[in-house]
Order: sequence, then C-alpha cells, then structure tokens
Amino acid sequence: MTTDPRDAGPRPPFPGDQQQPRPGLTSKMTPRPDHGEESYVGKGLLTGQAALITGGDSGIGRAVAIAYAREGADVAISYLEAEQSDAEDTASWVEKAGRRCLLLPGDIRDEAHCRTLVARTVEAFGRLDVLVNNAAAQVVNEGIGDLKADDIEGSFRANVFAMYYLAQAAVPHMKPGGAIVNTTSEQAKIADPTMLIYAATKGAIASLTIGLSNLLAPKGIRVNCVAPGPIWTPIQPIVKNPEQIERLGSDTPLGRAGQPAELAPAYVLLASREGSYMSGTLVPVTGGVPML
Repeated sequence: MTTDPRDAGPRPPFPGDQQQPRPGLTSKMTPRPDHGEESYVGKGLLTGQAALITGGDSGIGRAVAIAYAREGADVAISYLEAEQSDAEDTASWVEKAGRRCLLLPGDIRDEAHCRTLVARTVEAFGRLDVLVNNAAAQVVNEGIGDLKADDIEGSFRANVFAMYYLAQAAVPHMKPGGAIVNTTSEQAKIADPTMLIYAATKGAIASLTIGLSNLLAPKGIRVNCVAPGPIWTPIQPIVKNPEQIERLGSDTPLGRAGQPAELAPAYVLLASREGSYMSGTLVPVTGGVPML
C-alpha cells in the first residue's frame, strides 16, 4: 500500500455518467468504493462489545461495521429496505470476522423505529456499548426557492431528529465507557450554497455533539463526531451531476475524494479506550480542507 496520501485512493476523473435514484447502491458505483474489506486489521480494541450503526449497509457505515467487527464487536446495522442487497454484503464481511451482524431495515425518520432499533440490538446482543449515528439524507439546491417543505423536514428528521431519538433510547442501556459517535460533515463549517439544508443539519449535529457530550460526561459516556470531506459513497451519484462526479475531490489539497476505509480508524478511535480522553470533539477527515 502506498504511503503517499495523494495516491492512497483513486484520483479524479471518475466516470461521470453514473447517476442513481435514491437511496443508491454500492454495486452500481465505478470504481467500487474501498471499505477496508482487504486492508483493515483489527487490534481487539472493541472485544466483546456491541455496536449499532445507522446507515451501516454502505459507504462510511459499512467501513465502520467491518472495522468494528475486526476489533471484536458484534454489529447491528440499520438501513432502508431498498438497500437490502448492500446490507447483506456488509453482514457477510462482519460474519467473516467471526462476529454477529443484526440487520434492521426501516426508516430512522420515524421515532418509534429508532427506539425499536435500540431495543432489538439490546435483545440480540444483551448490551449496547457504541452508537454510531451515521445515516443521512442530502438534498441539493440552486436557489433558495428550490427546497420544498418535505425536503427540509425530511432532512432534519433523518439527520438530526433521529440522533435525539436514538440517543434517548440508547443511553439507559449504556455503561460507563460507552460511546456515541456522530457523523457530521465539513459542510458544517464550509456550507456550500448548493447544500443549504444539508449544511444546516450537519451544523446542528456538531452542536448537538458538544451539548450531549457535556450532558453524558458525568455518566462516563463519551460523545464525539467525525466530519468527512468528499467521500466516494452512494450519496455522490444520487445528488451530483456528471461533471461534479468526474471531479469529486479534485479541489481538496490532496486532490482526490476519500474512500470509506479512510474514515473507519477515526470511528474506532472515538469508540475505543484509545480515545478515552476525547469527548465533545470534532475530528475532520477532509483531505486537507481546513475546518476553522
């Protein structure tokens, strides 16, 4: 494997003509994203633990599921029913690592479903140590008038409300040493004008992370977030046009998009004893794009 970060993943141009309808599937992407299937090596950092990962079927969520399994954790993943094939692929990698994988289809915009996710995870594994709030909806706009009420409400329900519901349900089951890891974005600070609502939700997640970390620190539960830059996941061919896909990541200092596998170590750090003095932290993984 190259040690030069400029060449650690495919460089643009990507094939541009590969748009997909929502929610998007990994199997239809060219090149195939790297989730660490052949590269991630565990160190036993999560041995005997149980994790719930939203959006665990593909992209960053799949990379985290694979890494957590190789670190010794059983993994539950939530996803939309249309993503079943991706979820089953993720489960196969978790099981190859010798861990159990619980598949939980459904829509996290629904409060009752969020609470069911936690209940079923605890029922299956007898515990819940790590909650990874990773699933997200993204809509794009050209002008202020492009976004409809359903787009705005749906984005906040998926990206922000679900985090509240899941944390409320999960915390009573978590012991000191437990961790919540949220996925925000570089957009929380950069706020591209074509991602008006997405950026607003990601800013809310960054603030929620800090507040929740302060609230839960007396319980010995840490709360942190990871801020990805442009990462090669199914969300890209859903929302971007061919020209944007072709040059994805070319404007970062490293000159390329990141791969999901490059995010997993940050999620492992924040979930494990290696990050025991980290709480309320935002960890940028942006290809060199500063978050000030």
